[in-house]
Amino acid sequence: MRGSWKLRILIGVLIAGFGLVRYCSSMEENPYTGTTQAISMDPKEEIAIGLANAPKMIEEYGGMYQDQRLQNYVDMVGQKLVENTVATQTPYQYEFHLLADPQTINAFALPGGQIFITYALYSKLQNEDQLAGVLGHEIGHVIGRHSSERIANTQVWQTVAQGAEVGVGAGSAVSQIGMTTLLSNGRDDELESDDLGVRFMIKAGYNPNEMIGVMQILKAAAGPSRVPEFQSTHPDPENRMEQIKESIRKYGGVVE
Repeated sequence: MRGSWKLRILIGVLIAGFGLVRYCSSMEENPYTGTTQAISMDPKEEIAIGLANAPKMIEEYGGMYQDQRLQNYVDMVGQKLVENTVATQTPYQYEFHLLADPQTINAFALPGGQIFITYALYSKLQNEDQLAGVLGHEIGHVIGRHSSERIANTQVWQTVAQGAEVGVGAGSAVSQIGMTTLLSNGRDDELESDDLGVRFMIKAGYNPNEMIGVMQILKAAAGPSRVPEFQSTHPDPENRMEQIKESIRKYGGVVE
């Protein structure tokens, strides 16, 4: 029994060690952002994941908004951002979806270029520049490979959890803690996407100060206490406004 316990511990340590070694070996520099990050899949896999999950997200948000004119408008702004920025050099397939949901203020991106904005958020935007700010931010998530990095982080936690389960029988608890932490830890990604969004707006000829206007819209939508879904895992809009101003200056713009 004693030898069996030691063997389990050894196997558990080896499994966890393998996960950590694999994680470290997956570190690479993102050629579009300069950020070093763990990536466990190639762009083709990212595109496939995005395409496979896009129909589910469309269904979850009530389908596509039934006005082709508005969808064409969203497509035009999105493609203008892609064609005038580093996004056009990436292998991703950018598609923009205006979702029918009239209640949920949200915008998000799947790996590989599938980008979504709800009508609830779209209807609150005041001009094309603000729409460009939202879409540019989501393009930033794609180019930043944030979902892919999250998947790599999840995989290492799962492997460590498996090692703990073999060694001491605590795998489920470790896995749960790891996943909870990962799902609520996206603030650096949001700030990087804000920065990239400003950069893309300037490159495409939009006024980056309107990104501040988007933050003001989100703040107003939150009200005095309620946190909207769009903002739930994001930095406070006030903090984002200051970071956006810094990005505007960094890329040669003028803060209004």
